[in-house]
Amino acid sequence: MRKSEVLAAEAVSCLNKALCHLKDIWEEIGIPEDQRLQRTNVVKNHIKNLLEMMVKEEESLKKRLLSSIQTCRTEMEKLCLELQIPVFEEEDGISMLQQEKNIRTEVEALMKEKNQRMQQLKALLEQDQDLCDILCSIPYGVAPDSVPSLEQLENFRQHIAKQNEEKARRYTEFTELKKQIILVMEELDHIPETSFEKDVVCEDEESFCLSRDNITSLKLLLCQLEERKAENEATCESHREKIQQLWDRLQVPQEERELFNEHMVASRRRNLEALQTEVHRLEELKLHNIRNVTEAIRSEVAVFWEKCFFSIDQRQDFAPYFSEDFNEELLAFHDAEIQRLKQHYEDHRELFEGVQKWEESWRLYLELERKATDPTRFTNRGGNLLKEEKQRSELHKNLPKLEKKLKAQIDVWEGEQGREFLVNGQKFLQYVADQWELHRIEKEKEKLERHLKKSKQTEEDMLYGTAVRTPTKRRFLGTTTPNKSRKLNATSSMSSGTSNSTMRSVYCGAVCRSPVPRLPLSANKTPAARTPGGRKPPHPRTQDCNKENEAQFKGTPMTEGLDQH
Repeated sequence: MRKSEVLAAEAVSCLNKALCHLKDIWEEIGIPEDQRLQRTNVVKNHIKNLLEMMVKEEESLKKRLLSSIQTCRTEMEKLCLELQIPVFEEEDGISMLQQEKNIRTEVEALMKEKNQRMQQLKALLEQDQDLCDILCSIPYGVAPDSVPSLEQLENFRQHIAKQNEEKARRYTEFTELKKQIILVMEELDHIPETSFEKDVVCEDEESFCLSRDNITSLKLLLCQLEERKAENEATCESHREKIQQLWDRLQVPQEERELFNEHMVASRRRNLEALQTEVHRLEELKLHNIRNVTEAIRSEVAVFWEKCFFSIDQRQDFAPYFSEDFNEELLAFHDAEIQRLKQHYEDHRELFEGVQKWEESWRLYLELERKATDPTRFTNRGGNLLKEEKQRSELHKNLPKLEKKLKAQIDVWEGEQGREFLVNGQKFLQYVADQWELHRIEKEKEKLERHLKKSKQTEEDMLYGTAVRTPTKRRFLGTTTPNKSRKLNATSSMSSGTSNSTMRSVYCGAVCRSPVPRLPLSANKTPAARTPGGRKPPHPRTQDCNKENEAQFKGTPMTEGLDQH
């Protein structure tokens, strides 16, 4: 039995006891029956009213609970829909009071979640608005009144993070551009004029709008300023070149030039103005020194004629060069001509330098070829002979490659110019071929001369029996090798009746002998007596020569070999 049922039974028992007690009191008092009935009816009515009131209150509580359950259930469904989460599932078999409590607790939790999301959304919206103001971008597409989902909040946070990164990147780019702009403005002595330039240079960096358009405008402004700077530098450089030319032509003293050194380096506005003033002054001074300036320009023209390999006819085409009537018109002709020559040289610098390189290589090759035929090259020390031979071999291999490259460049040049490329009035390729042919002829000529010289030497050897010696390094007197000493001792023991050829074979090791025995000059006389060896006695003249050679041999070592040619 439930405690509530026990309490109800006790309440009935108490009521019965109270009624019995009232009945005893009434009897003792002597209250008539009709009054007892009346009093009992009052007690009944009172208890009835009390119970009805209590029942009514509980009924009211039940209605409130039902109403609360319905309201909380409706609110819960709405919150679940707004928060985009599944609807709360109610438990079965629980009392109305517990059901109301569970639903109400869930509603409170959902409401708390909603408030937190709305607060996060509000904070993110404020950050997004600030970033949009700075970056001039479009706000993030989320309704400020609707409850965002967790995914939407996360995407919103990522968007804010990217916007912050973009802000940092643009701010860094802005500060770098601003520094460059200020630096170029200072170099140009430029004062900000437009409102945009003032915003960039003068206003606070934090207040500058970092929009894409503004960043693009900054880049454009920097580009314009750099173009102006480049134009100023080009103008200043042109003025400097002009000033340098005029200084050289007018022979301005070095002391006067040094006073102007400041403006020959920087390219600010004041430097440009100073350079313009100096050019104007020198131009006026030039008009008073037309003859000297014209002759100076003629020297430059002659230099560029050489650089561009102009022929005599091409040079004579510029008639003002030979005029002696010095005036402003003649000076203008020379100015225009030197400018044309300089431009022509710059346009084809690679070709002209290639031709110059070929000529230098060719001269070096001829010099090395000449050294290769010089007999004294064997007396050279320090390994130069090997170096020269290696260099000559490289030049002999590289010259045709350079000629092939120049041929391609010359073809392009002739196609552009519509005329032949001449070197000293001759087609370059023909000039190269002539140089090679001339070199070949010279080598053939030298070869023939050596052959004739050798033939002549051979005839003299056949006539006089003269030994041919190669030029060798001479040793110090008295320094003979042991082997040669033994030969010398062996020679000294021979009889004085040895023939000329035998003496030479001992002293020199080789003799050019006549293949056919020649008769002596006194052939019509009686034949001379034979020596014990069966040989003719040496001719007196030849014997004297051998004595000289013998005397010389005793003081100097033997030669190391014959001429290899």
